Amino acid sequence: MPTVGIKKVVLDKYMDQVLTEHEWDELCFQYGLELDEVTSEKASVEKEKGSKVAEKLSEEEVYKIELPANRYDLLSVEGLSRALLIFEQKIQPPMYKLTKPEKMVRLVVKDHTSGGKLPMDKRPFVVAAILRDVTITQEAYNSFIDLQDKLHQNIGRKRSLVSMGTHDLDTVTGPFEYRFEEQKNIVFRALNQTEVMDATKLLETFQKDTNMKQYLPIIGSEPSHPYPLILDSKGTVMSMPPMINSDHSKITLNTKNIFIEMTATDLTKAKVTLDTLCCLFSQYCKEPYTVEPVEVVMPDGSVHVYPELSYRTETVRVEEVNKKIGIDLSANEMASLLSRMSLESKVIEGTDTLSVVIPPTRHDVLHECDIAEDVGVAYGFNNIVHKLPEAHTVGAPLPMNKFTDLLRINLAMIGWTEALNFALCSKDDLTTKIRLEEKDEFSRNGVVIANPKTQEFQVARTNLLSGLLKTLASNRDMPLPLRLFEIQDVVLRDDSNKEVGARNERRLAAVYMNRTAGFEIIHGFLDRVMQLIGIPYGFNKKSYYIREDQCPTYFNGRCAAIVGPNDVVLGRMGILHPEVLTAFGLTLPVSAIEINIEPLL
Repeated sequence: MPTVGIKKVVLDKYMDQVLTEHEWDELCFQYGLELDEVTSEKASVEKEKGSKVAEKLSEEEVYKIELPANRYDLLSVEGLSRALLIFEQKIQPPMYKLTKPEKMVRLVVKDHTSGGKLPMDKRPFVVAAILRDVTITQEAYNSFIDLQDKLHQNIGRKRSLVSMGTHDLDTVTGPFEYRFEEQKNIVFRALNQTEVMDATKLLETFQKDTNMKQYLPIIGSEPSHPYPLILDSKGTVMSMPPMINSDHSKITLNTKNIFIEMTATDLTKAKVTLDTLCCLFSQYCKEPYTVEPVEVVMPDGSVHVYPELSYRTETVRVEEVNKKIGIDLSANEMASLLSRMSLESKVIEGTDTLSVVIPPTRHDVLHECDIAEDVGVAYGFNNIVHKLPEAHTVGAPLPMNKFTDLLRINLAMIGWTEALNFALCSKDDLTTKIRLEEKDEFSRNGVVIANPKTQEFQVARTNLLSGLLKTLASNRDMPLPLRLFEIQDVVLRDDSNKEVGARNERRLAAVYMNRTAGFEIIHGFLDRVMQLIGIPYGFNKKSYYIREDQCPTYFNGRCAAIVGPNDVVLGRMGILHPEVLTAFGLTLPVSAIEINIEPLL
């Protein structure tokens, strides 16, 4: 859940009233928000970086308010205060309008570099808008910058889906151009930089910047990589998305006309972000809540006008909404509540249906359920009368989970210690370290993480043994013998599962480490498990037995396959190969077992 931090004096100014902390807490709660913390800029930095860094910072009260992740319109003081004032019925929802300029500013999209080498498949979409005759105070400027950062982090997914640039329109000349260019040909002074640099040198500088470094992989920082850029008609570089804007066109307190451009890999999210930014800050225009559109000319010649700022109408049945929430409101009462949530509503004559107008700030409203949720918020969830449900249902654990819990308890009672390992691990843990071929193992069973943050979390585990061996390695100094077990799921590729292409399998694994291998100990562990389940040793369809087996993970001649009822092979047990022990940093012999317990239920 995103959190917005706003100085209390600024909140009071925008709300045109002075509220106590308790009153703010109550108002936020009524609107479905949470006043998370009352702090100060100094206290926040002091907590993270120490008192020396925070020494000269402000001690003014800052209210940190937790917001729903899909309410982008509340990410600034402008949007938050506007929504709360409408909720309190102190103002009416504004009408956002597009102006009609004599000639629209154009942004032309090129589909290749100047050398014609690279199709624009990295960041193909761009949208734009203009805010005219704005008056910016220092508070508004700070809020404008902060909102862009929050939109980058939230809907923009750290600029990977959407990144934006804002420019002083009076410092550049249209029409504008968006294209990819070779790094050596991109030369400009970036925002907050002291010298003119080409793109290659600039990206090298960002490699040392902890804040900017995280955005380098979005396009790629290799010198051979062409980079996207926005240019004006004179060839002046305005921005190099998604990295940095130019210092030439930066916004100041004296800026009167703002040009907004957004590049994206997802056009829908770009349009939502543009609508949000324009709606929240168009209040500073000479004619409030008006936005000048921009023509975007695509490489195929098609022309699109942004922002859309479109209002759409949805219909909801009052009876259905009442049923969902558990209340009993008339159509007029429900329409009044929705108007408090910035959703202008009216009753369709002669019906029990509402016509609800969704403004361009409320892109979170996708379905009738979202409208019902807003009715519930405006009505007050605390005001809903508690009723006993008509249908009585009794919860119970799944049979497999109950079976697993009983096994855990009984294995702990016989002196074994349960381990709980990560479900993700490295490829080496599952393959080379246990003497299995990576190609064979992962072409058959492996589920690979697309964008792992560390090498330790590359894949979903296909066995429990590797995790237990890592646990043994971390506890080498503990008194011997070490008896560990784990009952958890492994993840296996399964093409028959069309939804996710994988399935979970519940397994039991155990390891025994001592000065001697202790194969008889692990054999006794298996016998005890089968005794608990009630499966006898034997060679008929209802029994289990072991037979000699071969597996690279185990010593040759010291490995056995475990065959359960109906001749189902459940798994293996044996003494681990010395190379496996060395790979995990173990110096004492280890015997191990791993079986699939699902057929035993």
